[in-house]
Amino acid sequence: MDREEIQTILPHRDPMLLVDRMEVDAQGVGHAWYRIPSNPFYCQGHFPGNPIVPGVILCEIMAQSTCQLYPEVFKDHLVVYRGMDRVKFRGTVKPGDLCEVTCTLKEQKGSLFVCEAALSVSGKRCAQAQLTLAAVPK
Repeated sequence: MDREEIQTILPHRDPMLLVDRMEVDAQGVGHAWYRIPSNPFYCQGHFPGNPIVPGVILCEIMAQSTCQLYPEVFKDHLVVYRGMDRVKFRGTVKPGDLCEVTCTLKEQKGSLFVCEAALSVSGKRCAQAQLTLAAVPK
């Protein structure tokens, strides 16, 4: 799926659309890619002279990447956070980096979706989390 197709699923738009491309492999694992812009708004004060992508943005990249695992839900629902567990930050992400996210749907309970996600740059894991998302009517 390219950015245009992603926008048919996700309601996010620039500057908060944080996925460029995604696909689900034969094993049901989602893969997504996002190139951090050279001067994103969220790095302008984080930190001057040493810009680092904030952890909350890394979590948002991972959460948006999970939408490919249950795209049919987005037709009539808005998907929002209900929880983040086992969040770990293992490396820094900088402007210009290409993030690769892998994600799996671990459990669905009614309108709740529990996903595992990991974000890497150049093969090095930088963040991981268990994300609980909920589909609420639009």
